[in-house]
Amino acid sequence: MSQRIVRVNELVKREISMILRSRFRGEAIYYTIVDVDVSRDLRHASVYYSVLGDEAQKKEGVQFFAKNASLIRRDLGRNIVIKYLPFLKFKEDTSLKRGDKINRLIDDLDCETPPFSKKDI
Repeated sequence: MSQRIVRVNELVKREISMILRSRFRGEAIYYTIVDVDVSRDLRHASVYYSVLGDEAQKKEGVQFFAKNASLIRRDLGRNIVIKYLPFLKFKEDTSLKRGDKINRLIDDLDCETPPFSKKDI
């Protein structure tokens, strides 16, 4: 990935977070922008967010971002100047949930003998 795309990703992530904090204060307190992945041609961006709360909050998050994606994009266009303003596609970030599941599986392993001994080295 080029250095320019990395900088654009971080810029878009920071600006969307600021838009959520300033414009949608009460509604967006449960959402955190985790990562942004802008395409090489700057026309599309996947915005990954995490939700603090239960399943009901996650459903509200999907509805919130579906309803407000165009407003967020419009405000983003006012705050940053790049050649093309990307279309935003919001996706829930499930990497924390997957990582937690993997950690639990590792903890549940019953391993009484070490995987190797000093003789093996």
